[in-house]
Amino acid sequence: MHISKRHIFILLDVLLAVYLVFAITSFNKHDDGEQTCKEVRITITDNHDMGFLSANDIKTALQRSKLYPEGQVMSTVNPRAIEDDLKKNPFVSAAQCYKTQNATVFIEVTQRTPVVRVKSENGEDYYIDNRDSIMPASGYTSNLPIATGNITKWYARNYVAPLCRHMAENELWNNQIEQVNILPDKTVELVPRVGDHVVNIGKLPEQTDNTRREQTIFQFVDNKLTRLEKFYRYGLSQAGWNKYSYINLEFDNQIICKRHKKETASAIIDEPAEEKPKTGTEAKKPTTDTKPKTDTKPKTSTDAKKPTTEKKQEKKPSADKKSSDKKSSDKKKQ
Repeated sequence: MHISKRHIFILLDVLLAVYLVFAITSFNKHDDGEQTCKEVRITITDNHDMGFLSANDIKTALQRSKLYPEGQVMSTVNPRAIEDDLKKNPFVSAAQCYKTQNATVFIEVTQRTPVVRVKSENGEDYYIDNRDSIMPASGYTSNLPIATGNITKWYARNYVAPLCRHMAENELWNNQIEQVNILPDKTVELVPRVGDHVVNIGKLPEQTDNTRREQTIFQFVDNKLTRLEKFYRYGLSQAGWNKYSYINLEFDNQIICKRHKKETASAIIDEPAEEKPKTGTEAKKPTTDTKPKTDTKPKTSTDAKKPTTEKKQEKKPSADKKSSDKKSSDKKKQ
């Protein structure tokens, strides 16, 4: 039987692979049996932005489950059990755990990303994440918008969450809108951070299909907020951010604004006085209406001559007196 060189090389490769697997396995078993876990490194992604979890929270949770690996023999550390336990945490989206040769255990945790906090009229308080799932309330504080009003959990997951997710994708509205209020008839009101007013965008379109519902809501929100941005840019920037108390975008092709009560009263009184100087005819009125300036007659040419005529009238009596004195002196001579 002839054995080719090709078959010999293949056989050697197989034997070498079997040896390497056996050697690595034996090496790991020896380390796991002899060494204890010296260090646990916990990493939490998006910890700066989210803030729901800390490394100490992870440590406490694993200690409670008696799975924290520090001080345990490496062979008894079960990375899969640690991952499954961490995934039960309502604030954890994903978890990964692995061991290294230097008796160190690495734990990486990814937090769930909330998009809105719901505080409904029925007293419920919870978060909705970017996957439209409910998260329990906690002491966590952030710049997330708060949804209030007549909200059920079903409506929050299917309508409020897509609305807030889409606003969060826009830098302007992510910073501007701080509250979403749902009225009993499902009309949506937005409360901005800048400006003393409330924005009515109407009712979100209803859809039974989940995919079409999200697309329809996105298109609806784009239309309403584009109109609102134009109104902010060309309307409120000139009229003033606190001029109106209610801005209604419910109807297409028109924006209905309601003024503050104080603003309406002051506008009737103050606006005419501020607008008069802007017109040419009204700009001349102050010179004719201010009597002290017209009483100073020396400014007119006719009035300037009057004092001279009065002086002449005063000189006449003195001339008559001289003539009478002259006649009396002539009589005496005669």
